[in-house]
Amino acid sequence: MGIADSSDGSDTDAVRAEILERWGRAAAGWSKRAQQVREFGLPVSAWMLDHAGLQPGLRVLELAAGPGETGFLASELIRPGGSLICSDATDEMLEVARARAKELGIENVEFKRIELEWIDLETASVDVVLCKWGLMFSTDPEASLREMRRVLRPGGRVALAVWDEPPENPWATIPTETMVELGHTTPPDPGAPGMFALAPPGRLQDVLEAAGFLDVRIGSVEPSRAFDSVEDYIAETRDLSSVFGELLDPLSDEQRTEVVARVTELAQPYVDADGMLRLPARSLVAAADA
Repeated sequence: MGIADSSDGSDTDAVRAEILERWGRAAAGWSKRAQQVREFGLPVSAWMLDHAGLQPGLRVLELAAGPGETGFLASELIRPGGSLICSDATDEMLEVARARAKELGIENVEFKRIELEWIDLETASVDVVLCKWGLMFSTDPEASLREMRRVLRPGGRVALAVWDEPPENPWATIPTETMVELGHTTPPDPGAPGMFALAPPGRLQDVLEAAGFLDVRIGSVEPSRAFDSVEDYIAETRDLSSVFGELLDPLSDEQRTEVVARVTELAQPYVDADGMLRLPARSLVAAADA
């Protein structure tokens, strides 16, 4: 999460490597903000778990787990006898998830480094696949979904979430718009892997059906982001988005003041009478059968 960034898409291997490096760099910030991430994402996780068909004894795979919060919630629902594979494509994020599991007392979990485009598990070896806010960063979402379907047992289910279109997510677009307007970066490529790659209407359903999933159900969830001040919002965005942090940190004091002023201006419509900044968000959610 964070600044609405994308890669240039010119070379698949280079793009994938850049994405992984970016998330590796962001891991420390995600560890620092793990509780905020958990609270913000809880309505989306709840939808996914409600539609995942979880029950005791199942084997669940979480992909692009980040701090692992959705999978850890699932781990409670598959006890006794069930197990969770918590996976991410970067070792740094896996370390964050390991620390969170220890903190939360999660024991029925194993950790494994897995990339979305090729899942290093046997065919028909898991009952449920979870993937929250990860699929849109895949260099080939359809191939990733085919891999998810391959590792699912017949009748297994996938539950996932991606971000809806940019106008529905000012919490993510305001930092990008600011940096572009002030000349500190260029606009993201809408056709490259990134936050909104699967946001266009019908796109998520199309890739799920193209990958062979059945009974596709698409919905939306609107988690709100609340901050005491614009400064708090900028600080959290810097922690969660390595791209934003790397653009912000080298700026002069004068340039940073300009960034804060422009973010404040763009965020003003979302400031409540009590002074709280409440930024809308909308996530698309989906569940389908293998």
